[in-house]
Amino acid sequence: MQFKSHMDRAMAMARAAAERGEVPVGAVLVGPDGRVLFEAGNRTREMADPTAHAEMLVIREGAATLGSERLSGCDLYVTLEPCPMCAAAISAARIARLYYGAADPKSGGVAHGARVFSHPQSHHVPEVYDGIGEDEASALLRKFFADRRD
Repeated sequence: MQFKSHMDRAMAMARAAAERGEVPVGAVLVGPDGRVLFEAGNRTREMADPTAHAEMLVIREGAATLGSERLSGCDLYVTLEPCPMCAAAISAARIARLYYGAADPKSGGVAHGARVFSHPQSHHVPEVYDGIGEDEASALLRKFFADRRD
């Protein structure tokens, strides 16, 4: 099977989240067969749920769709480096590959901050590919927060 990035779909979900007033983060979960299982943007405000990050939403839906808490062989595309909560869920779900766009030096949990996958308690470490669509994802986040400050 030939590699196909789904970061464009994740960016579409991030833009839709921004339009709803949510922090613009989008995620796409791709099954082992290359088929998109689910896509979502942040919905923490809409759902009044601090765990309703884009990654958590697609992991929950993917597990329900596949009928398993293990998403072995699945790929996750997300526009921002996952936070520690999401990184822990990615590990618990046994996601095979994580592709993310913008780094998050303040709240990240993969390459920054908690570095969840580096801990001996991490049961599973996915392959990680960072910087995919980083410029576009970073620009969207910067604009969103600049608009909030004005």
